Amino acid sequence: MVPFRQFLLKIHSRCNLACDYCYVYEGADQSWRRRPRRMELATVRRTARRIAEHAAEHGLDEVSVVLHGGEPLLVGAGHLEALLAELSGIAGAGGPRVRFGLQTNGLRLLDEPALLDVLHRYRVSVGVSLDGTRADHDRHRRLPSGAGSWDRTAEAVRLLGSPRHRELFAGLLCVVDLAADPVDTYEALLEFAPPRLDLLLPHGTWLAPPPGLQARTPPGAPPTGAEPAPYGQWLIAAFDRWYGAPRRETGVRLFEELAVLLLGGRAASEAVGLAPVDLVVVEADGTVEQADSLKAAYDGAPATGLDVWRHGFTEAAAHPAFRARQRGLAGLGAVCAGCPLARVCGGGLYAHRWAGDGFGHPSVYCADLDRLVRHIAGRLREGVAEVGGPLRGAR
Repeated sequence: MVPFRQFLLKIHSRCNLACDYCYVYEGADQSWRRRPRRMELATVRRTARRIAEHAAEHGLDEVSVVLHGGEPLLVGAGHLEALLAELSGIAGAGGPRVRFGLQTNGLRLLDEPALLDVLHRYRVSVGVSLDGTRADHDRHRRLPSGAGSWDRTAEAVRLLGSPRHRELFAGLLCVVDLAADPVDTYEALLEFAPPRLDLLLPHGTWLAPPPGLQARTPPGAPPTGAEPAPYGQWLIAAFDRWYGAPRRETGVRLFEELAVLLLGGRAASEAVGLAPVDLVVVEADGTVEQADSLKAAYDGAPATGLDVWRHGFTEAAAHPAFRARQRGLAGLGAVCAGCPLARVCGGGLYAHRWAGDGFGHPSVYCADLDRLVRHIAGRLREGVAEVGGPLRGAR
């Protein structure tokens, strides 16, 4: 059993945007409708106690607590201060160090400046979702009124990146859109001088594929290289722009993790590689769930039947749903297990493998990941002398 080190708390279950690709509100799982709007302090207190118990039981010296939603900053400065105070108690006497993070659309930073004071007091790293250029962002990330949100999001990112608040700025998260130019997207994000970028593939499955991919049967063999790979090509163009820069402009998580894996290292990511899952989600009502990306698969996909009121996190970590994602190569289906790139791509994000009869299939992005990994391997081979054998998956 692998203990949890990352605890993602859904402190507010509603949002002030209406993004058309949202896996929470537009996905197959609609459990958010049955949950309270915010995580009350009693639930926060119980969760903090459970985290402290789990850390002590497994000798963890550090844990990560990520505040998420919906839009987490909708809780307001007062409630945010109170819940962070409760969560800070995890450290206690001899407890683990607690690193706080928060993912937001940024709009509330403009409406309630006191939020920034709270974030500074508790040293919360803040990531903001922004999808590149104004036109590309506003195509999907809209206000409930239907108006675009780029102007206000950009203002919030500039505020966060200002000298006064720069220490809080963790980076930008961008969902890949085939309708957007990859180089323009990268350069639009770069204008905000982010310390790091996350380029995320839109959530989809074999039954409900992402835009640009058709519903079809999972392949019975690894890719041949002839399959359409529009997302792979998009990411390759972005990679080449990033990798070919004369100096390091920013980090791009997906590219860096794939490079580390190709060079024989280990990446701590759900999206690629075979590292066992060490992340658990606590919903606003105290329900314990798996990664919320599973909401894209089917109604109830992330559920475990557990909650912080009756169950500890060690019990959750022993749950078959989590154990299935901690088995490394042995946890992959036959097609992935027989693929030379399996140790690098790791079969892709678990949710993206759903085909109606389980998750024992390659990712719906299989061909795209294959194309991207092979391209990055080729670029690394050009610039790095081979040491101790060939790059993983680069043959």
